[in-house]
Amino acid sequence: MNISINKKTIYNFFSKENILSLMIIAIIFISDRLTKIKIINLQDNNKSIYINEYLNFDLVWNTGIGFGLFDMDANLTYHIISLIILIVILFIIFIIIKSTNLEKFFYAIILGGAFGNLYDRISYFAVPDFIDIHINDYHWFTFNIADIFITLGIILILIKETKKNHNE
Repeated sequence: MNISINKKTIYNFFSKENILSLMIIAIIFISDRLTKIKIINLQDNNKSIYINEYLNFDLVWNTGIGFGLFDMDANLTYHIISLIILIVILFIIFIIIKSTNLEKFFYAIILGGAFGNLYDRISYFAVPDFIDIHINDYHWFTFNIADIFITLGIILILIKETKKNHNE
């Protein structure tokens, strides 16, 4: 795979071939932003939302990476991790340009979520997570819409690669 990035490579990302990927990225980013804005506004009024005995919406500010792992203060380490995330996003853009249609879809799902969380890291120095799934006192990591799509994209890529390797 040729890894050179130039103007042509950047223009290719915005080509007709990638229009569906760009639409998926935008839809996921906008959905993520709208849900986070709604939850942030509700939290400003000190409201958490009880859905049922297994699900609550309650705002938690995550300064770590996915699902609150490596939670930290906004310091040099936080900024280094944010830079690494940006580099990974740029690499995923490159992969989308070079991928087949199905792979483009999987990577676009990841990229839409990654853009949502990166936006928050830059804007708030933390990512608003709010989906709290629990059984009694056992709570799963609190997460957001972006995390769902990032995880879904990764799972789909793993399934595709596993099937590909199994068929070879």
